[in-house]
Amino acid sequence: MSVLGVILAGGLSTRMRGKNKSLMPLASLPLIEHALNRLIGQVDRIIINTNGNHSDFDRFGLPIVSDSIDGFLGPLSGILAGMDYAAECGYSHLLTVAADTPFFPDDLCQRLLIDCYEINIAKTESLVDQHNLHPTFGLWDVGLRESLRAALMSDMRKVMAFVKKHEWRSITWIKKDYDPFFNVNTPEDMENAKIIFTGIKK
Repeated sequence: MSVLGVILAGGLSTRMRGKNKSLMPLASLPLIEHALNRLIGQVDRIIINTNGNHSDFDRFGLPIVSDSIDGFLGPLSGILAGMDYAAECGYSHLLTVAADTPFFPDDLCQRLLIDCYEINIAKTESLVDQHNLHPTFGLWDVGLRESLRAALMSDMRKVMAFVKKHEWRSITWIKKDYDPFFNVNTPEDMENAKIIFTGIKK
């Protein structure tokens, strides 16, 4: 089994006042670099999916791919772009992570690979929330790409709607001091990310 990792950075960042949030700094590094540092070593190769200016990401020295279908259709379109690239290069599976989630687990791929279904996705559990799914953090069989293309062309946009059409399961991480899948959507989230980062480094 060979796994291609794709960092999903294709969003419009509408809640970040027009700024590309994946390039916004957290502890002197852009958010996407935190994601990259966590993903290195977990997969065979990494690419970036973005619909922004590719030159903004040249510094990372990785292949950059835009969505396979135009129109900013959401993360499913970025997942399809990753599947298309993976299929062309001979990878059997795709591991997706979000560029705005700087603390995701460093055993993400290892645990998602256990007893692998067509789609394995991450979940956190806590005393408060027992069903917090994170479908943009998933391991996907590349053989699903034509099914995904057809779903997008039929106006499907929600990741879980596609997931539930296939054989899937979730893998659980326990939420302790912070949610490892905490993502940055707003300036307020960035301030919270700084607090989490400081706590981790203590």
